[in-house]
Amino acid sequence: MTFRPEPPYVHGQTEQVGILLVNLGTPDAPTAPALRRYLAEFLSDPRVVEIPRLAWLPILHGIILNTRPAKSAAKYATVWMPEGSPLAVWTARQAGALQADLTARGHRLIVRPAMRYGQPSIPSVLDAMRAEGVTRVLVLPLYPQYASATTASVGDKVNEWARDARRVPELRFVGEYHDDPGYIGALAARVQEHWAAHGRAERLVLSFHGVPHRTLLLGDPYHCQCHKTARLLGERLGMGRDELMITFQSRFGKARWLEPYTEPTLRELAAKGVKRVDVMCPGFVSDCLETLEEIAEEAHEAFLEAGGEEFRYIDCLNARPDWISALAGVAERHLQGWDTHSAPDAAALQAQRERAVALGAAA
Repeated sequence: MTFRPEPPYVHGQTEQVGILLVNLGTPDAPTAPALRRYLAEFLSDPRVVEIPRLAWLPILHGIILNTRPAKSAAKYATVWMPEGSPLAVWTARQAGALQADLTARGHRLIVRPAMRYGQPSIPSVLDAMRAEGVTRVLVLPLYPQYASATTASVGDKVNEWARDARRVPELRFVGEYHDDPGYIGALAARVQEHWAAHGRAERLVLSFHGVPHRTLLLGDPYHCQCHKTARLLGERLGMGRDELMITFQSRFGKARWLEPYTEPTLRELAAKGVKRVDVMCPGFVSDCLETLEEIAEEAHEAFLEAGGEEFRYIDCLNARPDWISALAGVAERHLQGWDTHSAPDAAALQAQRERAVALGAAA
């Protein structure tokens, strides 16, 4: 077996700590070809679709990738930002803000954003971090609630990269922070700001991304962690059980997924006479297609069609300072024991640069 060579200038390089901030992923453009590439990678992951490969791959390549990309591209086009995909834009901003927050706390490290599917890919970012002298990596997924289809899949990709590395960095993984006080506090502050500006609706609906129901029976803690997040948020806001509801969105296929489903629940509320709802997606820390199009557009329309009068979507945490501070707190807890405070030696850095130039020229 051949292992990847290390960067030519790595000998004697000042060692650094890095944080790999990982989000789910996004297509490069709101076009059918870009969606086809993205969906092929996403839906080929056995963590995402737990169906035997011999049964699933012909369906994926024979049907789904020939019909779904154009429809998905049209949806992405409705939320695309001038800088690109909302998920990519917000993840990059979160990485920059987290770097700044940790630097202000006295840490010397680097933070780089990566995507589990699409670009920048986890392997490409880890390669770049190694070239920067990173020998210790904290993998921090932007998934507060643990799910096999998300958090574990990030671990799979990191370990796949490490399997072929010559020098494997020290690796640590953040598994979950669904009940982190800073995260809950940032969610509560976001809701309170919304209420201060727009008033309080009759119901606060918390819509989490759905997963197949069978994953709950197989031991995935995701369902329980979503409910704990909702309970803690409700307690922080002083809400009664009849004022707050938990739902699950983004169902795919015909199998049973976690219930209740978001859109049918909103229609049912409207049919029962509820006129005003606030809807928030606590499991998404970055606005994306699933929040901006599926909830703020499609679910909004469904509620009004069923007789509701006012539907108000509450933005994700995105790059709010209180959320970034909470994320920095999560990072600090997992960085303990790694030296992130020592200042780099100027002479060593200069020697490192000279050595890199010389080795590069020799190569």
